Amino acid sequence: MSSDKHHVCPMERAWRLDTRIRRWMQNPAKILGPYVKEGMTVLDVGCGVGFFSIEMAEMVGEAGKVIAADLQEGMLECLREKIKGTGVEGRITVHKCGEDKIGVSESIDFILMFYVVHEVKKKEEFFNEIVTMLRPGGQVLIVEPPFHVSKTEFEETIGKAQEAGLKEVGRPKMLFSKAAVLKA
Repeated sequence: MSSDKHHVCPMERAWRLDTRIRRWMQNPAKILGPYVKEGMTVLDVGCGVGFFSIEMAEMVGEAGKVIAADLQEGMLECLREKIKGTGVEGRITVHKCGEDKIGVSESIDFILMFYVVHEVKKKEEFFNEIVTMLRPGGQVLIVEPPFHVSKTEFEETIGKAQEAGLKEVGRPKMLFSKAAVLKA
């Protein structure tokens, strides 16, 4: 394992991001069900190959929208290929983030950050941008892997999110994960 806490998951490992075992252990419908509703505009930050994006597109329905954002064009290309010709293709906007900016200008109802915040170098700037995107009452679900993120590091992340103006409203239990729900 790299000693650099901020490394980005490489494209060579993309196949690991969408497997049957992961789908069983981290069922997108169960994880997202309490937060994603029909008609919402949702943002999947660090979407990778779309493990959660595709499920969110089903959940938001025809009136909703998913913005699937990632830093790596290769991950986004995999997602484009997966949704090509499917019923959710028109609901998912694929967006390439910048190194230091997500760059989404729409108002968002729900933001998912699954196993991604530990890769962010400038967390204060990141959360400040997140706050500007969220609609009043909008929610953020942060989930981090325990094998990369210690309890102390996770608490520091939540503290930075709160300093940016988010309020913690819950700590859902998730297998092999640390998680928190925050609200605008």
